[in-house]
Parts: sequence; C-alpha cells; structure tokens
Amino acid sequence: MRPVWRVADVRTAEQALMATLPPGTLMQRAAAGLARRCALLLADRGGVYAAPVLLLVGSGDNGGDALYAGARLARRGAAVSALLLRPERAHAEGLAALRAAGGRIVDRPPAVVDLVLDGIVGIGGHGGLRETAEQLAASLVRHRGRDGERATVVAVDVPSGVAVDTGAVPLTASGRPNAVRADVTVAFGALKPALAVGPAAALAGQVELVDIGLRPWLRGSPALRVVEWSDVVDWWPRLGPAAEKYSRGVVGVATGSAAYPGAAVLSVGGALAGPTGLVRYAGGARDEVLREHPSVIASGGVVDAGRVQAWVCGSGLGTDERAGAELRAVLAAPVPVVLDADALTLLVDGSLAEQLRRRDAPIVVTPHDREFTRLCGEEPGADRVAATLRLAAWMNAVVLLKGDRTVIGTPDGRAYVNPTGTPALATGGTGDVLAGLLGSLLAAGLPAERAAAAAAYLHGLAGREAARSGPVTAPDVATALRPVLARLP
Repeated sequence: MRPVWRVADVRTAEQALMATLPPGTLMQRAAAGLARRCALLLADRGGVYAAPVLLLVGSGDNGGDALYAGARLARRGAAVSALLLRPERAHAEGLAALRAAGGRIVDRPPAVVDLVLDGIVGIGGHGGLRETAEQLAASLVRHRGRDGERATVVAVDVPSGVAVDTGAVPLTASGRPNAVRADVTVAFGALKPALAVGPAAALAGQVELVDIGLRPWLRGSPALRVVEWSDVVDWWPRLGPAAEKYSRGVVGVATGSAAYPGAAVLSVGGALAGPTGLVRYAGGARDEVLREHPSVIASGGVVDAGRVQAWVCGSGLGTDERAGAELRAVLAAPVPVVLDADALTLLVDGSLAEQLRRRDAPIVVTPHDREFTRLCGEEPGADRVAATLRLAAWMNAVVLLKGDRTVIGTPDGRAYVNPTGTPALATGGTGDVLAGLLGSLLAAGLPAERAAAAAAYLHGLAGREAARSGPVTAPDVATALRPVLARLP
C-alpha cells in the first residue's frame, strides 16, 4: 500500500531533512524530477527543443520549484515563459535561474503553448484560487500547442486550489471547480490526501511521485493508504491440495425479496465470483436465484440456511417486519457480516443499532452518501476520510463509504482509499455485486478491512472492464469480475 501523508507531517519531515542538507538542495531535487517528467511529456509532442512552455508562478517554494524546473527545460532549448501572479513575492533565486537560462517573464500567456506548469499554490494553500489565478485556471483549456492539441497541464506537487488534507475542491460562483485541472501531477516526497481522495483526486490526473529523500523522515501514521494490486495478490486466499468446498468457506446471502429478486441474483453472483467454496441463499427470491445460479443451496430464511462463515444482508431485502427479523437473525450469528442497502436503512431503528454495536464478530457496512446521511443525520461533507472514521468508531464496524474514490475506515482509526473506482459503476445493482464479493472474502477468512479493501479494488477493476464495451449494467460487472479475478495467482 502507498502511504498518504498530511501537510503537517510533510512539513515536519521537510524541515528535518533540510537541516541535514546544503541550502536549496531539496528544491533542486524536486525541480529535477519535475523537469524530467515535463521533458518526457514534451517528447511526445515534438520534442523539448523550441517547445513553448508556460510557467504559472505563485509566491513561495511552489513557484520556486516551477521556476527551477523551467530553467532546466530552457537549458535544453525549450521556449519557456513565466507569468508571475505576484511578481514582488516570486522566488528570487528561481527567477534568476530562469532568466540566466534564457527564459522570459511575460504579462500574458503566449499564443501557442505545448505545456503549462502549474506552480500557483502549493501544499500551504487553502480556500481555492484568487480571482486572477482562477481566471488563468479556467483559461487553460483554451491553450493549444504546436500540434493544435490542448496544452498539457502539469501540477507542481498538488493542483493549485484544492484542499490538500481533505481532497475537497471549492467551487466558483458559477459552480465550477475553483482549482487547476491537471493532466499530470508531480508530487514531491510523499503523496498528499488531495491526490488520492475526494473530488481533488480527479483534478490531479496521472500522479507521479518523485523521491527527494523524504521517506525516512516521515513520522507517525499516514492519513490513509492507497490499496494496490500487489496488496490484493498478497491477501488472496491460496488453494492447497486438500481444499474442499467447506474449507474454502461458506457465505450466506440474505438479500432480495419478491419485490426485488434481481438484488438477490446480483449479490449471489458477486459471492460466487469470490474465493469461497459454497454459497447459501436465504430469502424470498429463491426461485430466481436457483434459475440463474443452480449451484447455490437455497432456503426461505436465515434460521433455515445452515452453517456459514459470513453473512451478506440487505440488498433488496425491504424494510418491513420480515426484513427486520432477518437482519436480527444475521446480527445474532457469531460470524462476520456485510450490511448493505436496506439493512442500513433498518439500522436507523435504535434497537438494531444497539444490537450491532454489541456484536463481537466483524462487521462491514457499505453506505453510499445518502445512506451515510440516514445513518449519521448529516452528509459526509468535505472530509470524507474523517467522516468515514467517525462512523466506523460509532458503529464499531469497518465502513466502506462508496464513491469514485471509495474510502474504507476502521474503528481504530485506520483509513484506506480505493484507486480503481469509475463513474461507470454509478448504476443500480452494482453495489449488490460488491456486497456479495465482500461477503465471500470474509467467509474465506480475510480480516474485515482487507476484505473491504480488496473487494472495492476488484469491483472497480470489473467496472472498468465492463465499461470497455459501452454503458455498464450490474450484470456486466458481475460477469467482468471473473476475468479480473482470473489474473490473481
């Protein structure tokens, strides 16, 4: 997993590292990595020599990084122009280096630009962009390069204007993001939350981390961790020669109803795609489930289902008295449970919530934002990681807050973010598939937080895979899970 660090932790580490180095060394390391990435991008657009490059330079070290990187590009023959947003506060040494390398200071963007370097605001910024910077950020889409294509925008450390520690993005009066939208962000030393979570992550584009020697100086715990494919591979259950269906785990699925049989079919499909050896279905959509999945053992309710190692409950279950009884039976079982959709609505009942908090076995809840609001009485807000962790602590459960960058939080304060999400998954029934897969991972023996992180990661990949063929439906995602999981060892 890739650690993500808060601004205060990064600042402390930078100060400790700089105390061991000659003055300016850290900025030169950052500028070298930044210039290298820019040169590679320019190579794809006709080469560095004579390439028109525009630096948007704010005050402070972020502007200094841009100026020094611009100087390196100018020495390689690029036509570098710098627009200083606050000339009186521009980094003096960086400005001198740019001029010495042949760069120009301009008061308006040139007509042709291959690459724009966003050095307006760094990790110390907050509250969005000021008016002039906002106008420049909005105008970036109009810049064209020598090839007639839109200029490539590279953000220095973070896109200017984003809330670095939360990933929130302020909006302009017209409702547009009041921040730079980058194609590439070159981060220095450590990933910051705005590059991994919240709407800011979508503005960062492709993120490249440049090693400036900071890692040994980062202390304490990261703000969150980004799940990677290698993590899922390490966690995935391995089959031995003595494996049989019961030893692989049995997952119970209490979902669907006469009114919503599709939810049962989809959640069972997600469970069957996972690593367990047997799925037991308990609910009112028995006939539909068996028609689609004949390998499933089906019964009319939880108490008749037989022994399982984990339960999935809620998708399409309904919220009537029978549904409440089924949820109580699931919560009474001494095994891990996944609670989704209607089960979350039922938890608003205080007695069920109290039963939930008294459980010893692991719990994973999977709300989207509206379900989160029903559970908490307030929206997740700008800081989705903090909101997830508050709910996890209150419920004594692992919380999987669904979204483009799904956040997983644990009761003891650890947070993970899934990088594989896609807007293609914003369609009915895909959450049912996710819940089934998650239950299968729990039944196979994965700890709750790993099961949640792995399920979100693989579900996101399946969504991307399904989207290759056009608009995505939930059955498409269930089908796409199989080739995705086939890549696992």
